[in-house]
Amino acid sequence: MGLEVEFSTIIEMFDRVTQQFVHEKRPMLMHKVEGKYRGISYVEMRAWVEMFAHGLAALGVQRGDRLAVISENRPEWVVADMGMMLLGAANVSIFPTLAPKQIEFILNDSAAKIVIVSNQFQLNKVKKIAGDVPSLKNIIVMDEKVQVEDERTLTFSKVTAIGKEQASQQPDVFREAITKTKPDDLLTLIYTSGTTGNPKGVMLTHKNLVSNMKASIECIPFVREDTLLSFLPLSHSYERMAGYYTAMSSGATIAYAESIETVRENLLEVQPTVVTTVPRLFERMYNRMMKQIGSAPPLRQKIFHWAVGVGRRFAKARKRRTTPFFLRLQHRLADKLVFSKIKERTGGRMKYFVSGGAALSRELGEFFDAVGIQILEGYGMTESSPVISVNRLDDYKFGTVGKPIPGVEVRIAEDGEILARGPNVMKGYWNNQQATDEIIDKEGWLHTGDIGMFDHDGFLVITDRKKHLFVSSGGKNIAPQPIENLFLQCKYIDQFVLIGDGRMYCTALIVPDFDMLKEYAESEHISYNGSEEQLLSMPEINKFFEEEIGRIQKDLSQYERVRKFTLLGKPLTIENGEITPTLKVRRKVVEEKFKSIIDKMYEGIR
Repeated sequence: MGLEVEFSTIIEMFDRVTQQFVHEKRPMLMHKVEGKYRGISYVEMRAWVEMFAHGLAALGVQRGDRLAVISENRPEWVVADMGMMLLGAANVSIFPTLAPKQIEFILNDSAAKIVIVSNQFQLNKVKKIAGDVPSLKNIIVMDEKVQVEDERTLTFSKVTAIGKEQASQQPDVFREAITKTKPDDLLTLIYTSGTTGNPKGVMLTHKNLVSNMKASIECIPFVREDTLLSFLPLSHSYERMAGYYTAMSSGATIAYAESIETVRENLLEVQPTVVTTVPRLFERMYNRMMKQIGSAPPLRQKIFHWAVGVGRRFAKARKRRTTPFFLRLQHRLADKLVFSKIKERTGGRMKYFVSGGAALSRELGEFFDAVGIQILEGYGMTESSPVISVNRLDDYKFGTVGKPIPGVEVRIAEDGEILARGPNVMKGYWNNQQATDEIIDKEGWLHTGDIGMFDHDGFLVITDRKKHLFVSSGGKNIAPQPIENLFLQCKYIDQFVLIGDGRMYCTALIVPDFDMLKEYAESEHISYNGSEEQLLSMPEINKFFEEEIGRIQKDLSQYERVRKFTLLGKPLTIENGEITPTLKVRRKVVEEKFKSIIDKMYEGIR
């Protein structure tokens, strides 16, 4: 169970896995081709990586070079990553949602020699800024249908074909790479998205990621029979370590979703056993479920709520390791009538979800646990490769991010900040020693910027980001994240941003769930012309949200309660820079963009 091979570098892991499973019938990777999932074997992947690496070498790539990848999740991402690793080059992983100017900064800061892009859209972005990146020698495009108009732009297949000719002349490329690649060598540069200033390039070594893989898999074992559905960006350290390197080292099959919008359909097609994801997926699943139950006949609603109640009691009894006979009988019936149908929506084979990137509310975790879907929440950051702590299959507590993983020390500073130290902590920030010294102290402690505490059972509890803590004009400390999570449980709210730092009271920017809101308007016979803009202007809708907000926040302290709010007609998006690729709100960006709207909610305050 767990790791299938022993290794000290990622390229050694790939070499040994592809040799060990040379006769394996289950595919290494799966992706959609002409509407159907197609598997790629271990033999095919090894040969492809070797040929592509030789192709890169023919273009002049050498040990120590930096090559950038701008692509959605697909097999070519893995081939590019492992190919450059064979040559000792570092992968500069760039989110495909970034704008040309942001890409330009990263390419220049890293002095990238080659940039590998997925399609025409990404190619066009790079072409806009290529003339301002002196280090850039070549652009490689994965899609075959792109318009290649200059000599330095090549297709992925062309580079592979060039390498195929060279591969026969140098058959020992893997052995050479393993001999030359050391654990402390730079593996990747991942640029973190700062809320102010330019992003910083996190330097992660083979040692960083290998230590995190081995420690994580002790806590949450993957096995070779597992199938993972991958849809979080591979350019993010979370999916890179957990959904790619760790899964691959276990011999599991990795299937790529077509996009984040098709995850529902791909779950049914792939029937995964494990999925790494973010809390937003569960919020949407829950709201969709509540919407369907809300419109179901009374008897079906009654059965559903009875089953969830049984599930909650059963989950608590199971944790105490004692389940009464009658409760077991009730649970079997609840599973047959309700839970089995919910689990079918995840493909029917799901063992557990791993959740990270943002906080999962206790209520959501307990609900899904009650219906038989286990969610293991973890915590970390890019600078720690990324996992610091995680809940285990047999040792978990909702509302926490689990216990520290083996080999990683965690302590709480006097001001409540979480500090971490271990072999997973980054080498530093690329070309930025000052920023490195600010986040890693002389004793090697990584200052996470998060506020937290250990509960009496040793589970780590995150309160909020240190820099996100509000201090009201009355001097009250307010942690926005738990409050935002509370409101996001409302089926009529899709996105929620709390405002209140330095203010006399809290306000909020709210993006409604328009599908749910339109259903409400129809049920209440609220007449409007069909446009979402007019719907939000209706007095009845504003009053409805006032009542919902009052109901949700009734147990909050007075200074934490939302006094005024504004309904937004369009969602916050990655493309507009308002949320990160893991769907976390960029608070400063949002506050600046909606400054006039926010200021209006505080007019007349002295």
